[in-house]
Amino acid sequence: MKLGLHLSQQTWPNGPAALGSDLAYVGRTAEAAGFEYVSVMDHFFQISGYGPPEHEMLEAYTTLGYLAAHTERVKLLTLVTGVLYRHPGLLAKAVTTLDVLSGGRAILGIGAGWNEEEARGLGFRFPPMKERFEQLEDALRYVRQMWAEGDEPFTGTHVSAERLLNSPQSLQRPHPPILIGGSGEKKTLRFVAQYGDMCNLLPGPDLGRKLDVLKQHCEDVGRDSSEITKTAAIRLDLGENGEKTGQLLDELGQLAELGLDAAMGWAEGVPNPAVFERFATEVIPAAEKL
Repeated sequence: MKLGLHLSQQTWPNGPAALGSDLAYVGRTAEAAGFEYVSVMDHFFQISGYGPPEHEMLEAYTTLGYLAAHTERVKLLTLVTGVLYRHPGLLAKAVTTLDVLSGGRAILGIGAGWNEEEARGLGFRFPPMKERFEQLEDALRYVRQMWAEGDEPFTGTHVSAERLLNSPQSLQRPHPPILIGGSGEKKTLRFVAQYGDMCNLLPGPDLGRKLDVLKQHCEDVGRDSSEITKTAAIRLDLGENGEKTGQLLDELGQLAELGLDAAMGWAEGVPNPAVFERFATEVIPAAEKL
């Protein structure tokens, strides 16, 4: 079981003026601790559960590029980009740039999007769910074609383009891994089977059934579901003084038994050095044996 550190907030004790140095420290220290992934939110406002909308929220791909410059091994991604925030050509170019400058460590995390408050707050159009899923399928087809050989035109339901030229191409071939976030059984998991390399699910009593649904979708499109890296979004809660470490390892063990490959989580206390020390010595070595 691999672990990913999800940076769900940037409201840290040293304030905005120190965010650059704090982020560099967090990236380097997470890598040294053994995390496989470092992810950031792709939001404009902070979301409920982590703080009020007014809390700090950095633009995702600028932040990932900064983290790429301060790390060497960890894979870098958003959990996840809402499809309505960027034209798929710009999104493919941003992830390609991240992949090239990081030495082949970019992952495209993408989903249909949900946060109407921030979209309307900044004046982004927020279409109905049906259209957002149509846009998601357009984007998935578009980025895969842009990462393929050639520069042919593209025609989708909502997007058309005359020449999908992408130079330089991504270092990872045939393309950076595509992670699709969400657990919807009819569309999201079908898109994972058809277009994705990774998925990100929510843990819960129906997680096993969701994995069975994904397996069936894979069979329907003639694909082996073992090709897909299965991840879950959880809270990496060690407790204030590490007293919940055993409980976290039990949860990771249960996820591994279900067939999950990785857990992407937010950890209380970041950027406190003691938190990284516990992950490095107690959690990650044990998780790798699951």
